[in-house]
Amino acid sequence: MMKTIRLFFAFALLLLGCSIAQAQLGRRIGAAMERAAENAVTRQAERRTDEAVNKAIDDAFENKSENESKNNNSNNNNQQQSNAPANTGNSGNAGSAAQTPQQGVTAAEMAYAKNDFVPGDVIIFDDDVSREKMGEFPSQWDLVQGNVEVASVNGEKAILFVDGQCNITPLMKTPKNYLPESFTIELDFYAPQKTGGYWEFHLHSQKERVCYLSWWGEANKGKKIEAFWSTPSDEGRSSSSNADLSVGWHRLSMSFNQRAFKVYIDGVRVTNVPNMKQPSWFYIYTSNPNDGGYYIRNIRIAQGAVPLYDRMMNDGKFITYGITFDVGKSVIKPESMGEINRIVTLMTENPTLKFSVEGHTDSTGGAAANQTLSEARSKAIVDKLISMGIAADRLKSAGKGQTSPIADNGTDEGRAKNRRVEFIKL
Repeated sequence: MMKTIRLFFAFALLLLGCSIAQAQLGRRIGAAMERAAENAVTRQAERRTDEAVNKAIDDAFENKSENESKNNNSNNNNQQQSNAPANTGNSGNAGSAAQTPQQGVTAAEMAYAKNDFVPGDVIIFDDDVSREKMGEFPSQWDLVQGNVEVASVNGEKAILFVDGQCNITPLMKTPKNYLPESFTIELDFYAPQKTGGYWEFHLHSQKERVCYLSWWGEANKGKKIEAFWSTPSDEGRSSSSNADLSVGWHRLSMSFNQRAFKVYIDGVRVTNVPNMKQPSWFYIYTSNPNDGGYYIRNIRIAQGAVPLYDRMMNDGKFITYGITFDVGKSVIKPESMGEINRIVTLMTENPTLKFSVEGHTDSTGGAAANQTLSEARSKAIVDKLISMGIAADRLKSAGKGQTSPIADNGTDEGRAKNRRVEFIKL
């Protein structure tokens, strides 16, 4: 009997233990299911967030907005003109016959006419890469990192950043102390269809980096240019702006005046810094893992510009390097419209002003061809000013060819100074 009772209690305890174990297991399973459900909700929310972020990025990269599409269409119109063979200066010398410029102002010219960039007056550095040997390192630059050489893109010579990480800086007598208190820097850069890399432009003082610009090298990828800079009081600042880039050449222009720094791409201002440390030198950097596709050309550094009226009153004339032409032609480039617009404003505000517009070339090429080209170019400028409302009796044109150099034609900088337009007060 006692044995039976013990067996009964043992069996009861076993059932009780199983019930407790089942209850605990049930609670654990229930908690696990709750956690799984919570994780699923969290993951779903994260996926939604990721999808939203990715969509925003895709929209930015794929240019889906109507306004951006309009900007791209306008930019493509610009590129149809700017992708033509470019002159390395105002008056690169003769090739084909002179052509008459279009009357009025084109859409591409209107875009440039709205900018306030003024090229510097005194040329410090000018790189005529067309004189370099293919496959060689460009003679006016110093290599900091990577592999860089002279190559051809669309039949024109340019500086190619070959692969990997490349870094070059102008070869100057004072390598880290050549930028004055007021200066401008201009260059053309090429946006290829696809590379996967990016550009950086670094401005340094003799002690530290004071600013750098960064943008994707790949056409239409990202479409933003970012700027990071230091104020004179050592505060770090940054900004980001749209920069629509189609496949082809684009013009990068920068100006610094005591502490104000501005950046333009294709005549559109993308960076406006009111208070930045004074830089004294720069270098250009690319990260280009897909081998090739990054080119620059037409690099110029100049001391900052004096207002047109002040120059004219002091000297009875002013020299401009801001009016440029297609190679061997009298076709005015769209990026010249900023300078032309300032001249129109000057003459409108001073209705008694009259000018002789004189075109000058360097000594490259034949003297007769240069004379003909300079005459056609000075006339093209006069025709453009007349088409914009300046009375014809206030202007006359004169071509001087290579007869009146103001610098040594034996150097790139000297030739660049000689390729100029002079407005002589009458």
